[in-house]
Amino acid sequence: MARLIRTEKEVEGRYTEQWVVVEEDALDQWPAGPLETVGRDTPRVDGYERARGEAIYTADVQFPGMLHTAVLRSPHARARVKRIDFERALAAPGVRAALGPASGESSGGDAEASGAGAYTPDSSASAPYSSHVLTDEPSFAGAAVAALAADTFAQAADAVRLIDVEWEVLEPLLDADEAVARESLLEEPRRYERGDLERGLGEADVVVEAEYRTQTLLHNALETHQSVCRWEGDTLEVYISTQYIWGVRSGVAKALELPQDKVRVVCNFMGGGFGAKNNAGDYTFIAAELARRTGRPVRCALTRREENMASGNRNATIQRLVAGARADGTLTALGGEFVNAVGWDGFSASTSGPMQLLYACDNVRTVDYGAQLNTSPNAAFRAPGFVEGTFGLECLLDELAAKLDLDPLELRKRNYSDSDLVDGRPFSSKRLLECYRRAEPHWARREEVRARSEAPWRRGVGLASQVWYGGGGPPSYAWVRVGSDGRATVITAMQDIGTGTRTAMAQIAAEELGLPLDRVEVALGDSARGPFASISAGSSTTPSMGPAVRAAAADAARQIVEIAAQRYHLEQRVLSLRGGHVVSADGGSWPLEEVTGLLGSGQILGKGARGPNPAGMRVLTFGIQVAEVAVDVETGEVRVERVAAIHDVGRIINPLGARSQVEGGIIQGIGHTLSEQRLLDPLSGSVLTQTLDAYKLPTIADVPELVTEFVDEPDTHLTNLGAKGLGEPPIIPTAAAIANAIRDATGADVRSLPVTREEMLRALREARERETVAARTS
Repeated sequence: MARLIRTEKEVEGRYTEQWVVVEEDALDQWPAGPLETVGRDTPRVDGYERARGEAIYTADVQFPGMLHTAVLRSPHARARVKRIDFERALAAPGVRAALGPASGESSGGDAEASGAGAYTPDSSASAPYSSHVLTDEPSFAGAAVAALAADTFAQAADAVRLIDVEWEVLEPLLDADEAVARESLLEEPRRYERGDLERGLGEADVVVEAEYRTQTLLHNALETHQSVCRWEGDTLEVYISTQYIWGVRSGVAKALELPQDKVRVVCNFMGGGFGAKNNAGDYTFIAAELARRTGRPVRCALTRREENMASGNRNATIQRLVAGARADGTLTALGGEFVNAVGWDGFSASTSGPMQLLYACDNVRTVDYGAQLNTSPNAAFRAPGFVEGTFGLECLLDELAAKLDLDPLELRKRNYSDSDLVDGRPFSSKRLLECYRRAEPHWARREEVRARSEAPWRRGVGLASQVWYGGGGPPSYAWVRVGSDGRATVITAMQDIGTGTRTAMAQIAAEELGLPLDRVEVALGDSARGPFASISAGSSTTPSMGPAVRAAAADAARQIVEIAAQRYHLEQRVLSLRGGHVVSADGGSWPLEEVTGLLGSGQILGKGARGPNPAGMRVLTFGIQVAEVAVDVETGEVRVERVAAIHDVGRIINPLGARSQVEGGIIQGIGHTLSEQRLLDPLSGSVLTQTLDAYKLPTIADVPELVTEFVDEPDTHLTNLGAKGLGEPPIIPTAAAIANAIRDATGADVRSLPVTREEMLRALREARERETVAARTS
């Protein structure tokens, strides 16, 4: 029997209410600790496929007669197209069709390679096909203006250079503070307050104020944004690198006014997204429209330069913070003004979230501004807002600890929060104190690390706490098919974005069915060949999909036990599935295929759905990282030598994959802290760091010793698994831990990212000046 209830779903801190059908006989959680398959190191089930080059990514999709697209993008941050002429471009070799801005639709007519004249938005001249994602009033450098399809990409790229454009260049708005002053905002300022900030500051024995800045960062996934579109009758097939198959399906269907079942979305493998591939993107609509007009499959793939101009970013922030505490370290006040330099479009992330959620403080006031600028729109990027906000908050706390002459770890322990003060709800689980306890041996290395300092290198240790979401939510569905050979297939139209969720789903099904892992397959990645599955964002894939897979496997297992009970004249309660056998409590055992073989060509089909999140509870993840650094005080070079990460994310399905997630998050965080930065021309707003020789990603030479630990205790209130997400927590505290280690090593306050040599030398000069002033006044 099923019942309809209303529950809450969270993705990246944004909550929505969902209706969900819940089965009355919900599964009990497995016991804690490693089981037969779940909780044990498991190599990726598709690892060899990937390593051998057998995995089919979107870039590998080929169809007969496929055309390739090149896009004309605005070189100006703010401009207007006064006139655009496609004649030379359309006459170029191999060109088959062109697209122009949607505002040109009123001019009428179609233009193909057979001929076209000049196109101006207000003229009556022949115009190319149009698309709503193209614009004749670009508001950031990299905005798509026109597109061409040709037999090869080289031909398309050459022809795009032949499109003649007359621009009216306008003055861009590039400064976030100026945008706030002008009220150029994407949304109303988001304000939060509990208690009385001024009263809390008045009660404080020590008050610290500081301004922190973080830079704009680029995702740079190995696989660029791309789609291949083809029409099969009146059905549009979209082969795409995406984090949300079903979101692309619904978004494309809505924009093109198609029934959703007339859009098929396929993503079998993808080369990373980090949050930037949550929707269809302009490239999909360009390919779809060109495919419709030409009657041929069309690929539209961003180049690396386009990727770094127009595919999204982690926006820069300005954080003006204040904290007050009593002499014993009790926080009395936390306040912050957060300016998010969002860009022309996108969303204003909750940079204030860590300040609101992480510590027990009765007096908190924050305001978030989402500045609308003539820069490319931001996109979700691995814990958006919380990475930036944690940097500011956790550095501020270390500065406060120094003024209080209090151990930074002890300061955090004294302000531990037992419940969520934002909504007044209890946590579904929280084991941050256990994370702190496990961090103590790493934190105790401080004297040893400092003692290794030798001119000009100074060494130190820093730490930072972490809070994030990661509970996921419904709806998500899975099917499990068991054939007469005793092998099982998990079927769901989810995506594995490179994080190993295909392996985790196989482990969950194998555990519930009592099968060896090599007898479980996972079929995913196709909206036409499986049920709805959640977005892979907000650390939500495993906590959203895993419970549905377990429920489907349990449904199939129940049917197998029913058949076995009838075949062997036993009660169902004495039978279970273990080691590929149906096992009886009295010692009987039969190979699974002996039971399922009775079906001949028949199959057992199990179905499962993700249940609701715990009512009235806040589901969060927690952790702490301890970083060790070396700083060359003469050149400003910073080296990260060791990072220990301890995280509480509920049950760990695959420890090997989980450690890989943590290591990847820390390495990415090191790049964000020390080297990565999108640079703009301060006058024109054009992107200067379009290539990977200009935008410095971390390499293996930058990777320190990494130590990973998990509390690994199931959240007993959360689903039939008790597992939370891990994709984002590891990157959140890294920058703050490194910055605090730099302070420990040198006494310099690092308040701006990235910590380049120039920034480090500036901070060292300021520290020396403070010491000089202090010496004079003492």
